[in-house]
Amino acid sequence: MSTTTYSSNNVLNAVAAAAKVLDERKEEVNRLNVFPVPDGDTGTNMSLTIQSVVSNVANLPIGASGADIRKAVTTGALMGARGNSGVITSQILRGLCEGSQGFDEFDVESIAGAFERAREVAFQAVRKPVEGTILTVLRDSAAAAKNAAEQELPLPDALDAIVAEAYASVQRTPDLLPVLKEHGVVDAGGFGLAIIFDAFTAALLGRSGTMVDEMSFARGAHPKVEIEQVNDWEGSQYRYCNEFLVDSDTLDKDAALEFLSTMGDCELCVGEVPKFKVHVHSDHPDQVLKYFLDHGQISEVFIHNMQIQSAERNEKLAAEEQAERKPLGFVAVAAGSGQAEILKSLGVDVIVSGGQTMNPSTKDLLDAAGSVNADAVIILPNNSNIIMAANSAAELSETPCAVVPTKSVPQAFSALFAVDVDASLETNVEEMTEAAQAVKTGEVTWATRDSKDAEGNPIAEGDVIGIADGSIEAVDDSIDGAVLTLLGKMEAEDADTCTILAGEGYSDEDLEALVAKIEEAYDELEVDAQRGEQPLYPIVFSVEQSA
Repeated sequence: MSTTTYSSNNVLNAVAAAAKVLDERKEEVNRLNVFPVPDGDTGTNMSLTIQSVVSNVANLPIGASGADIRKAVTTGALMGARGNSGVITSQILRGLCEGSQGFDEFDVESIAGAFERAREVAFQAVRKPVEGTILTVLRDSAAAAKNAAEQELPLPDALDAIVAEAYASVQRTPDLLPVLKEHGVVDAGGFGLAIIFDAFTAALLGRSGTMVDEMSFARGAHPKVEIEQVNDWEGSQYRYCNEFLVDSDTLDKDAALEFLSTMGDCELCVGEVPKFKVHVHSDHPDQVLKYFLDHGQISEVFIHNMQIQSAERNEKLAAEEQAERKPLGFVAVAAGSGQAEILKSLGVDVIVSGGQTMNPSTKDLLDAAGSVNADAVIILPNNSNIIMAANSAAELSETPCAVVPTKSVPQAFSALFAVDVDASLETNVEEMTEAAQAVKTGEVTWATRDSKDAEGNPIAEGDVIGIADGSIEAVDDSIDGAVLTLLGKMEAEDADTCTILAGEGYSDEDLEALVAKIEEAYDELEVDAQRGEQPLYPIVFSVEQSA
């Protein structure tokens, strides 16, 4: 059997990465939500649950034992569980922790045991399991884990097999649950669970993209899932979703579940003495709370009206459907919140997070292009490493799509100023590309290792380096010095404008001082300084030559 293993720190970092990915995609999961009620919060609830796990684990001391880590995960999941999907997710995480006890390393055998225990715990928590839901996806994933162990697959292959089966199971959910097929969606909870497994695996194995990037998991026989409004609230008997924590040394879970079944549906009571999590859909929150107050203390009470929530969801979907379709839409990649805000102000419809150290995948860009309500879409990759993925996305897009091969965000700014919405896609690509190519980009960062600049001069780790259009042209002990050197080599004296994007951690005071030095050195150069908030690069700037 493969001996490939990972430390507890590797595993916990992968859990944190999975939480981040799920948070980014929670609205995608929410839009699929039609079962058990069309409240549209499955993704949000699952995300809050796993974020609580990450927060709880972060409080552990360095070098915490495996037992302490498993307890922190289990407790964090229970305390943070929100909604039916969140509570079930908490039980899956509890089972994974319980099933991994007795294993010193994270390997194929321990994974199979953990998944089998997760299946047992999650199914025990639900009084009336329904096929075609998150439980089905979990059961199928557990079967894949067992099969991987029996075949003695290498750990990376085993994890990939589990993720692939999770997505395959998600694809099958409409065939098992009629309400999903009726509305043309896959199960939201199952999809959320597959995202968690997928993102966890990608992070653990050091991949930049996830398996869903290569799979049309939710498309089935159709080119695109249509998310419909769900107006059949009369199909649900109860109005209020009730959830809370119970502290009790005497609570009998079986008796509590019997009581909850008389109050409503989707009843859950999980945990162990003295902490329990309760969830139920009921028209009588007062009676539910009284029962548990008679058996202990309650806290973290959440009660929301699912009918109102469903109506708000329908209004949001209707507004999206009625949004005016544009002749031309734009997708752009950005590495910082400031960059994203500027791009949006210039007409970009969808921002894809990414940059030099985090390249979005073809699937990320394809999904972004598909979400734009436009007759044609232009992708601005804003990094040379992303152009190939952008071209692949444009080729796969069902909507007419093209790429303006921008290598920096400043190039995208100029390209967007050249847009003519009345012109054809081809004409716009030509004009935007020409505008982008007239922009020279400079970037300032720190050397991560010993190297040499464009002229062969030595660079020591930690030196400030200036990069002009991909070539290291400046080495300095200060950011200001590197910027000024780059400006000289980029012939800023012949330029009209200089646009500066300040990175995260670069103060406004330092930015003002830098602008003053540039204006002193180039008195006819118009300097436009903005917050880009990009990581790793304190300064990204551009100069545009005179016509």
